[in-house]
Amino acid sequence: MHTLLVANRGEIAIRVMRTAKRLGWRTVAIHTDLDADAPHVRAADRAVRVESYLDVDAVVAAARETGAGFVHPGYGFLSERSPFARALAEAGITLVGPSADVMDAMGRKDAAREIALAAGVPVVPSYGLEDDPETFAYPVLVKAAAGGGGKGMRVVRTAAELPEARAAAAREAASAFGDDTLLIEKYVESGRHIEVQVLGDTHGTVLHFFERDCSTQRRHQKVLEEAPAPTLSAEQRAAITTAGVDLAREVGYTNAGTVEFLLDNATGEFYFLEMNTRLQVEHPVTEEVVRVRDERIDLVELQLRVATGEPLGIDQADITLEGHAIEARVYAEDSFHGFLPQAGTASYVSWPTEMYADGVEATHDDTGAVVGRLRVDHALESGQVVSTSFDPMLGKVIAWGSDREAARRRLVDGLERVAVLGLTTNTGFLAALAASDEFRDTTIDTAWLDRHEVPAPTDEVARLLGAHFLAPRPTGTSDPWRHDGWRSAAAPAPVVVELGGPVTVPTETSVSVVHSAGEPIAWVHADIDGQRHSATVRDTSASVEVLHRGQRFVFDRHDPFADHGPEAGDGTLKAPMPGTVLAVNVAEGQAVAEGETLGVMEAMKMELALKAPFAGTVTSVGAATGDLVKLGATLFVVEAAE
Repeated sequence: MHTLLVANRGEIAIRVMRTAKRLGWRTVAIHTDLDADAPHVRAADRAVRVESYLDVDAVVAAARETGAGFVHPGYGFLSERSPFARALAEAGITLVGPSADVMDAMGRKDAAREIALAAGVPVVPSYGLEDDPETFAYPVLVKAAAGGGGKGMRVVRTAAELPEARAAAAREAASAFGDDTLLIEKYVESGRHIEVQVLGDTHGTVLHFFERDCSTQRRHQKVLEEAPAPTLSAEQRAAITTAGVDLAREVGYTNAGTVEFLLDNATGEFYFLEMNTRLQVEHPVTEEVVRVRDERIDLVELQLRVATGEPLGIDQADITLEGHAIEARVYAEDSFHGFLPQAGTASYVSWPTEMYADGVEATHDDTGAVVGRLRVDHALESGQVVSTSFDPMLGKVIAWGSDREAARRRLVDGLERVAVLGLTTNTGFLAALAASDEFRDTTIDTAWLDRHEVPAPTDEVARLLGAHFLAPRPTGTSDPWRHDGWRSAAAPAPVVVELGGPVTVPTETSVSVVHSAGEPIAWVHADIDGQRHSATVRDTSASVEVLHRGQRFVFDRHDPFADHGPEAGDGTLKAPMPGTVLAVNVAEGQAVAEGETLGVMEAMKMELALKAPFAGTVTSVGAATGDLVKLGATLFVVEAAE
């Protein structure tokens, strides 16, 4: 029996273990003190504590201790670190991924660019770091040479902006990758992010499994991904997928990898961006649409077979496409209030596919054929603490249908059935985005979300459903959570509840209730103005949480709806999220101008500048560089100038 250690956590660790166990492998998880009882730990046959997921020596030692002959790195953490690959090789352990030399070659954008040129793959025009900025054709993109994921990346539109952008990008790159080397390239104003899934075995075969479109991004962080890329012509698809294979073959690539390209909407030309030498977060959309000899694929299974030395045993002609798939990343963040990271205890969690062992809900037609699939990869359950110490992604909702529209509709339905109470997630934002006419009809480029605002949902319906939950129960009702008296033949008198103002409760409403962790959780259904509405409701002593169409609302029993972080209208700047202070730029007594950056903090991969609300004098500095601060902690106080 093969033993596989998964050097990761969360949903990807569980997803890898599921396939490994199906193939008869023994699985090993690693964990820190913060997540010793996490779902991925319980999913493994054995678990080992490490000080950090980034500790190469500790992870290799864990593999040795458990007799693991193979290590799957997932994504993030050590997945693209060549020292980790070399340490495993020296220990006689096989990494489920490419070699350390290939990671070195492709892990840096500057080196990968040269390999792309050698393979005949087009690259984005660039500028030298020592070139005169006045000679650049703006806009340009400053980006880290040593990493990806949008870290260390800034769009610059004038020469005057370049020094500050370079400094910020370098600082971010050094923090994320330990290397502040930068590249400066042409910035394509309207481009699409197209990536090719490739896989090579140790026998010289390199194949592509078609492409994905990951253009729906916010500040270079992917939000929605889909496959195949919509509106891509057959000629473009053939050219891009061929370029991906050519690049992988040029570098001698083995196992799964992704070659990323930028497609210029203005010209139709495409340019190589980078290669991710690992499995991608969005790999499920490829699995949902790609068929090998008419069978659905499992990329992790193919990875494991390649790692054991097996040949792929298929040709490019065996690989075809069927239908369309879209993936949405569920994050612990408040998308309608600055996308600020959230932390806390998820008091109640329900995923739409949790009743299925494989996390997939299939829809069949009258003949029994599968016409739709909803898949959820996650690692979040009721009562779990979500910490800012880890990535904010909680799970992924993936929908497949016969075409893009069918997949889109199924995705919206799935997102609206995700229920997370106790902390705010981006599920409501994702549902609103996927349901929008713009996403349905527009060819979205990588900057579309930065230019367009997804309207925040109003709270009227949620407030109404919450008020129903608080309404007085009929006399004689045995179950305090059932409104049986409102279903009698006689029309009941209207019920008015104070919930941020008087709310008249609808009379035709049904309620079903479960109890989770000793707290009442209800599903409320109501027909309002001829439309059916549903919500998940949780009652606490101070407030009522209502989850309606994926969006979480918190209503105080007396105050108006308020689900936002602290504000700074009086010159007091408080931490809008729990996190780490990266920089403190001012001292007490210092005069500052309106908009001047007083300090910078970071949480869950997001960097936020705290700026003076008006011109004045700093009267208080409440934190130092490196401090861990809580949500609402007072960081700076500015007294307005006379």
